[in-house]
Amino acid sequence: MKVFPYIKAVSQISIQEPLTDVWMESPHWYDANFVRSIDPDFKPFVPAAQGRRMGKLLKRALTTSLSVIRESGIACPDAIMMGTGLGCIESTERFLESLCRDGEQLLKPTHFMQSTHNTVASLIGIQTGNTGYNITYSHKGISVDCALHDALVQFKLGMIGSALVGGNDEVSPSYFTLLKKIGFVGQDSEVCGEASVAMMLSNEQENALCQVKGVKVLYRPDVCRLQSALSQMLSEADTSLGGIDAVMTGISGNRLNDKYYYDLLPELLPGVPVLHYKHIFGESYSASGLGVYATVRCLQHGFIPQSLVLEQPTCSVPAPNRILLLNIADGKDYSFILLEKICGK
Repeated sequence: MKVFPYIKAVSQISIQEPLTDVWMESPHWYDANFVRSIDPDFKPFVPAAQGRRMGKLLKRALTTSLSVIRESGIACPDAIMMGTGLGCIESTERFLESLCRDGEQLLKPTHFMQSTHNTVASLIGIQTGNTGYNITYSHKGISVDCALHDALVQFKLGMIGSALVGGNDEVSPSYFTLLKKIGFVGQDSEVCGEASVAMMLSNEQENALCQVKGVKVLYRPDVCRLQSALSQMLSEADTSLGGIDAVMTGISGNRLNDKYYYDLLPELLPGVPVLHYKHIFGESYSASGLGVYATVRCLQHGFIPQSLVLEQPTCSVPAPNRILLLNIADGKDYSFILLEKICGK
């Protein structure tokens, strides 16, 4: 059965201005390899007394989630699906540092309770009084994609009518050092950032921003399998390769990471304008969620900022109707996400 949910609201906290779309006209540019998120005023979303017991990532996740809940008018979604690569890494570090320094006698339980990967989804469930489907995916750079894929499956099965989907990752200075050593971030001109993204999905079209027409997640596929998966997804969405106006990629400035895209795109999507977003929002395990967010805004506003176009100024990108997101994580995990503008908007 063809069931394609609508995205009713999206929100982000990142290295760009939080909870706004200012980045589309005047993005912040960074020369550093590592940048922390720009935090908004949390008070309208998180009471001060409660916020004092929360780590930064929890406050960011709760803020973006409550933001889309308010914008969409869906107070209690049927399901909560979150993706994260590292979870609340700073709470984990503080707990382990205390354990090493003080032994097992003076440990703070709050840091331990907030250190698990599913803390964010649990907190949102508690805050919204949600007792429905609640799950966290922790699959490194493909985590948000898996959460969105799960949501699409649940919609197709008729199990849910709305879903809060998001991705949240923080990067501490010490963890950035480790990630840089293994080559994940901070290579070449790449910027490492942090991400908190939330989106509200619904089977109701009213006031929707765009529509999710397909999600595919593959592990170690060859080109033939990728072409087959893409063709199947486009067929299910009643479109073709010619109907794709642009492809949003995870090209980040890291030569090791970008090589997979440059090798694949000419064969998989010849002639399709190439976009990228990580040079603006930074690389992290939840960065693909920011790619979805940026794509939704492009479809909603009917234009693609020149800052997103990879090849300037020779590449002309029309007002988009369909944008395909291609995410490649570690050269092993691949995903396609197809978003489509709502007809008449």
